[in-house]
Amino acid sequence: METPVVPAYPRQAQLDAFNRLLDILDDLREKCPWDRKQTMESLRHLTIEETYELSEAILTQDLPEIKKELGDVLLHLVFYAKIASEKGAFDIAAVLNAQCDKLVFRHPHIYGDTKADTEEEVKKNWESLKLKEGNKSVLAGVPSSLPSMVKAMRIQEKARGVGFDWDEPSKVWEKVEEELAEFKTEFDKPQLSEEDKAKATDELGDVFFSLINFARFLDLNPEEALAKTNQKFIHRFQYLEKAAASQGKKLSEMTLAEMDVFWNEAKTKSQP
Repeated sequence: METPVVPAYPRQAQLDAFNRLLDILDDLREKCPWDRKQTMESLRHLTIEETYELSEAILTQDLPEIKKELGDVLLHLVFYAKIASEKGAFDIAAVLNAQCDKLVFRHPHIYGDTKADTEEEVKKNWESLKLKEGNKSVLAGVPSSLPSMVKAMRIQEKARGVGFDWDEPSKVWEKVEEELAEFKTEFDKPQLSEEDKAKATDELGDVFFSLINFARFLDLNPEEALAKTNQKFIHRFQYLEKAAASQGKKLSEMTLAEMDVFWNEAKTKSQP
C-alpha cells in the first residue's frame, strides 16, 4: 500500500504550530514539576536517546515514526533554548537567527558572487569559510564525543574538503590490503602477549579507518551499512530463536550445525 501524500501546511500554519509548541513549553516549564526540574545536563542523555530513535526510524523508512521522533527532537531543541533564556543567555529566536546568518555566510554561491557548480566546490568553500570564522584546523569542528566510525568519516570528509585525499579508488583499496596484511602479521602468532595485543589493536584501528576511507570514496556510508547489517543479524537471530523454540529446543543445547539449519532458513524467511 502506498503512503498517502499529505499536503504541506501553509507557511503561516507552520509558524502557528511552532508558536503553539513554544506556548505549551512555557506552560509546562511553569506548572509541571518534571519539566520545571529539568536542566541542560539532565536533558542531554535523553536527547542522545531521541536522536538514536530518529536514526533508527530513518533506517527502517518508517515515516510515521520519523514524524514522531522529529517532534521529540524538536521539543528538546526548544527546551534547551528555553532554559538558556531563563539564564539570560539566548532564546530560540537568537538560535534561529544565528543559524540563518551562518547559512547565508557559508553559501556565498547562493547569496554572494562566489561560483560553485559542484558539490565538491561547495564543500571546499565551506571549509575555507569555517577557517575564516576562527577555526584553527579544518578538523576542529569534529566533536570528540562522536561514535568512532562516524568520527572517522567526518575527519576524512573534512580532510577531503581541503584537497587531502586519494586520487582513485584502486589506491585506497591498496591501502586497505596493506593495513590488513599488517594486522594479520600482529595477530597471526601462536600466543599473543599484552604488547602483541596492543600492536594488533593499533593495526585493527588502521584497518577500520582505511575501510571507512574506501567506503567514503565509493560514496557509501559505513555507519549506515553496519547499522543495516546489525538489523539483519537481529532479525535472523530472532528467527533462529523462535524456530528452535517451536521445536522445543534451546540454543544453548544445540550444536552449531543444528543452528545453521535455522540460520539458513532465516536468510530467506526473515529479511528485515
